[in-house]
Amino acid sequence: MNHTHTHELTMFHLYPELLNLYGDSGNMLVFQKRCAWRNIACTVREIHVGDTLDLTLADIVFIGGGSDREQKIVCETLQNYKSELSAYVEDGGVLAAVCGGYQLLGHSYMMQDEKLQGLSLVDLYTDRGQPRLIGNIAIQSSISSTPIIGYENHAGRTHLGAGVQPLGRVLCGYGNDGESGFEGCLYKNVVGTYIHGPIFPKNPGVIDYLMQRALARKGNYELEPLDDEYELEANHVMLNRMKAAR
Repeated sequence: MNHTHTHELTMFHLYPELLNLYGDSGNMLVFQKRCAWRNIACTVREIHVGDTLDLTLADIVFIGGGSDREQKIVCETLQNYKSELSAYVEDGGVLAAVCGGYQLLGHSYMMQDEKLQGLSLVDLYTDRGQPRLIGNIAIQSSISSTPIIGYENHAGRTHLGAGVQPLGRVLCGYGNDGESGFEGCLYKNVVGTYIHGPIFPKNPGVIDYLMQRALARKGNYELEPLDDEYELEANHVMLNRMKAAR
């Protein structure tokens, strides 16, 4: 019996040719590395416009951020898979969506003055406000033992429905709307957030949470801890810098 790979994970990276603001593709490198360190076999499957989206093969789905034009193309493409995506989410499928991808999760979002239909995977909606919310951000979240840090740049103001938890509480920065003090969403195994940077390199706890949830869904629970000294030191330096700048 071959024990080299006891576990296997497949990450679907949706439309990387359109959604790659602030190095969102760098998240894939971190996923692959953290799998390799743990001897977990992993595959990153890029899904491009025109490809069939077969979610039965996915353990984690990642949707990055893009400009308005790109986000609209992706939204129109994904409308064709709305019921499949909804079934995946309701069945505990793991999905991470950043910025533009986060806005697509909801019922609607604004592009300039146009209201566009979202995917309605999570009970939330996004309107627009002035000014743009730009800068470094840190949040306290239940999914990570250290604060989640990164960078936000969005005109969107995202409002969560009654049954949807925020991903975390804002320590520095703006978050969902600059007013509520909350950032992102946590619904079943869906994580939505405005935090770029890219998010996984600066926050190993976030990718580990997603991997843990994906393994649990397959019946394998154990995710062995890694020595994250350097990653956590980088996180710590950024956090102190933000606190000092306030």
